[in-house]
Amino acid sequence: MRLSPDQLIFWQHGLLKLNSTIVFTWALMAVLILGSMLVTRQLSTEHQRSRWQNLLEIVVTGITQQIGEVGLQRPERYLAFLGTLFLFVGAAALATVIPGYEPPTGSLSTTVALALCVFVAVPLFGIREQGLAGYLKSYLEPTFIMLPFNLISEVSRTLALAVRLFGNMMSGAMIVGILLTITPFLFPVVMTLLGLLTGMVQAYIFSILAAVYLAAATRLEPKLGPAATTTT
Repeated sequence: MRLSPDQLIFWQHGLLKLNSTIVFTWALMAVLILGSMLVTRQLSTEHQRSRWQNLLEIVVTGITQQIGEVGLQRPERYLAFLGTLFLFVGAAALATVIPGYEPPTGSLSTTVALALCVFVAVPLFGIREQGLAGYLKSYLEPTFIMLPFNLISEVSRTLALAVRLFGNMMSGAMIVGILLTITPFLFPVVMTLLGLLTGMVQAYIFSILAAVYLAAATRLEPKLGPAATTTT
């Protein structure tokens, strides 16, 4: 039993390897890109719309609402990044119903790459909203003594994102593989359905945590103006 799709190698030349993680990652990205192109090529603003457009609008609206509920002021600014994370992780889980497919999120290299995307995006969005000085100042809050702890927190939560997603996806695949060996009929079907649900939950959690980190990085301190002062 393979613990990771990295172990399934299709081609190798010296140090260069083409494993199933790379193959299925690019295949999944190609499907998502092609699907988005097909759905959006004939968008309509009329009452009669295609079912795919209705589904797309439901997904986009739902993601936008979730981003707003986390606390981000302008959800549309973060929709492309957070929506892509959710769709990729969710599609990777849903595609497990295809025989022979192994989710790339079952590889630590994939989950680390996704977590690093969040790690880079957080300061970029934070600097855009607060400015460089304002964002760097957040590492000194509430006092400058917290600087090393805040830096450690940035790294540790990135590691936690990667390990959490990897552990949940890998454990689900292992359980299904074990049950296929023991009872190749009923239980694997049930566990596959449970794995699909778990995968979608993990996609939601991963995206929400990324949104929470972005919300913390882009939070602006309220400024009291003349209108906010009261006279006695």
